[in-house]
Amino acid sequence: MVQAYILIQTEVGKAAEVAGAIASITGVTQAEDVTGPYDVIVRAEANNVDELGKLVVAQIQSVEGITRTLTCPIVHI
Repeated sequence: MVQAYILIQTEVGKAAEVAGAIASITGVTQAEDVTGPYDVIVRAEANNVDELGKLVVAQIQSVEGITRTLTCPIVHI
């Protein structure tokens, strides 16, 4: 299982709407609107890196109001 945090920037005033839409996507375990340089932080999981990439590109990035994403895979050192 691969897990990642996805940091999202949205259009002005769209953070809560984007977080709500993303929360219902399969593979997303948590979606919160936050303050700071990013507007939404998502925690997601998939069976492998390829599936994680497909989740981000095909489903998360297609949510209306998103302007940029940054995916940060979780590593255990």
